[in-house]
Amino acid sequence: MTFIRTVSLALLGSALAVGGAAAQVKSVKIATEGAYAPWNFTAPSGKLDGFEIDLANELCKRMKVKCDVVAQDWDGIIPALTAKKYDAIMAGMSITPERQKTISFSHSYANGPNGFLVAKSSPLAAMPGTGQSFHLGTQQAEAEKAFEAIKPLLKGKTIGVQGSTIHAAFAEKYLKGTVEIREYKTTEAHDLDLAAGRIDAVLADSVAIMETLGKPEFKDYVMVGPGATGGMLGDGVGVGIRKQDAALRKMFDEAIDSAVKDGTVSKLALKWFKVDISPKS
Repeated sequence: MTFIRTVSLALLGSALAVGGAAAQVKSVKIATEGAYAPWNFTAPSGKLDGFEIDLANELCKRMKVKCDVVAQDWDGIIPALTAKKYDAIMAGMSITPERQKTISFSHSYANGPNGFLVAKSSPLAAMPGTGQSFHLGTQQAEAEKAFEAIKPLLKGKTIGVQGSTIHAAFAEKYLKGTVEIREYKTTEAHDLDLAAGRIDAVLADSVAIMETLGKPEFKDYVMVGPGATGGMLGDGVGVGIRKQDAALRKMFDEAIDSAVKDGTVSKLALKWFKVDISPKS
């Protein structure tokens, strides 16, 4: 009985510590890239805007904390989190096993497939599998068959990806040896090289490609190829948080679950993406 009571008190103390830590959180500094429209971007005024900026403010309101969203270059965004320069990341970051070795994640608040952006006049515009989407966790064989089907058309081409992303990892795993993979610091940089004819295609998130297609200079471009989610591409997009900040992660989880359940995330997704990529139960 003494042992049971001791364990029970220890568990109660732990729970109270987590609850107390959550209660003490008064403000949260959130980092975003500010260069990944429509997820997040820097407006001409210099103000941060986009889906994740709206969502961050909504989540902070639900958590009853002051919200400060700051810009951080993508290639240093995780190291700066672990160095405690801010408390969380909301930057279109997919929840992957590789990233979970370093940081933890909240529940997912969005999910969408990847795709290829090419010129309508390019032979790649006839890429097979356009309109199809596969989950790498549950449809591995079907997905790999679709990827093999596009390789003859891609052979010898140059594909642009943003560095340190799931799309770069995807290209390395499934297209290495077939295409030249060229990495860029931002999605805007690879879009510019595509428009200038220096690369043949861009591999990126489908909603980011849709944002690019909305620009007048890309009216003669199209999104093609089979899309994929899951597996190495991650389990949706979530808030990146330091592993030791369990109380903060719990706060984000509850706020995200609430915003998904009442349709707020769907409304924000439709506003910014014109398609609902909120998590589905």
